[in-house]
Amino acid sequence: MGHVNSKRFNSGKELTLSIIGGKWKMLIMWYLGKEGTKRFGELKSLIPGITHRMLVSQLRELEEDFIVHREVYPVVPPKVEYSLTGIGESLMPILESMYDWSKNYMETVRKN
Repeated sequence: MGHVNSKRFNSGKELTLSIIGGKWKMLIMWYLGKEGTKRFGELKSLIPGITHRMLVSQLRELEEDFIVHREVYPVVPPKVEYSLTGIGESLMPILESMYDWSKNYMETVRKN
């Protein structure tokens, strides 16, 4: 199982957080899930603040964990596209719930 293969987890919660945890992975999955297949430059433009190196790293980990599919087309210059796998798409309801929770949270905090 990708980058998590060498780690031990005490629960499914720890495993899940290891795979999708962090600000960048969730944003990458969100854009791929909501907007569909994207090229590297498109993802970089959608996620202000992420460095080239970090985006490469996060995409590789998501690919190793079967969340993101990387399609390389045999053309010059090389064309590479990223999309969610079926497993990745199955995470979208969780991300949507988290987004809804954050909207409700912000509304509640603003009222107090």
